[in-house]
Amino acid sequence: MELHGVHPYTLFIIFLFFLAGESVRANEHDQIIKKPKHHHHHHHIYRGVRPSKLFVFGDSYSDTGNNPKSLTNSWKPPYGATFPGKPTGRFSDGRVLTDYLARFMGIKSPLPYNVRKYAPGKLRRGLNFAHGGTGVFNTGNLLPNMTTQIGFLQKLIKDKVYTKRDLRSSLALVMISGNDYNAYSSAGGTKQGLPAFITRVVDQMEIDLKLIHDTGIRRVLVATIEPIGCLPKETVFSSYRQCNQTVNLLSNFHNQLLQQAMTTLNNETKDSSFIILDTFSAFNTVLNSKTVFTGSSKFVTPLKPCCVATRSDAYCGSVDENGKKLYTVCKEPESVFFWDTVHPTQAGWRAVYLTLQSSLNRIYY
Repeated sequence: MELHGVHPYTLFIIFLFFLAGESVRANEHDQIIKKPKHHHHHHHIYRGVRPSKLFVFGDSYSDTGNNPKSLTNSWKPPYGATFPGKPTGRFSDGRVLTDYLARFMGIKSPLPYNVRKYAPGKLRRGLNFAHGGTGVFNTGNLLPNMTTQIGFLQKLIKDKVYTKRDLRSSLALVMISGNDYNAYSSAGGTKQGLPAFITRVVDQMEIDLKLIHDTGIRRVLVATIEPIGCLPKETVFSSYRQCNQTVNLLSNFHNQLLQQAMTTLNNETKDSSFIILDTFSAFNTVLNSKTVFTGSSKFVTPLKPCCVATRSDAYCGSVDENGKKLYTVCKEPESVFFWDTVHPTQAGWRAVYLTLQSSLNRIYY
């Protein structure tokens, strides 16, 4: 998301949109999952039925191994170094939010869609269709966008792999982290056109969310986009000292439109199927936290990544022609929030999950 050169006038317009939306946001408070002010740990007390299957749509923030090994560093060391000790295709040193959400549901993490044929007996817990690097629209690679991912599920339903009864006891997680905005920037999209493009992205998300609901899935959990200006690829310009709040306005605008779209969908379907998972607020809570997260100390330099390339043309996981590592890895990934320039560590995702955990009761029906 190389957006640090955004035109001031465009940002002023976005800021006006954001201010105008504050009153809407206040009315939608009951639609949004946020970090509660008090920790009473009521998450084990719930009303209704817990979903028994999880279907995941999105990108590298939720992918658990769908991308081809030839296309991505997530299948190379040091990815997976913390868990399970080798790369699994997850864009982290270990578990991602998908894994923690499945744990909350009391199920094992759903299989990646692309390995379903090797473990047909494990489809009962759902499937993960998320592919790293993808977006709502095509993002310049040959990987399946959101609509195509939903199409994979539609075909499985048509082939009677999943019944209507299965879907009625299911939860969908929809999570995008901004690859559409990367692609827009890389393709020479103008700064002036950015607000209109953000609107297009959210409009398409609304169409996709309706498609998911129309399959018969009971609950659709939709993540807000993270504070993009806090990703290490943005904070590197301040030596990892501060978030780029200009870029964060873009996240705010996206999330404002998303919240409005969710309200529209819930009004249309009349069954409150669509629930926002406020990962934006959770990231901010963790990154600004002065408290200690259970099982790990607070993140001392939260904006600095653990795995850092040693050359400008390299990435975490890159090696040269002699097999020499072109990256360094921190000594304690469990005390660092970000793994690489974009993705949290397992400890980072766990802290985000713990921040959201007590509000996840909304997935019960």
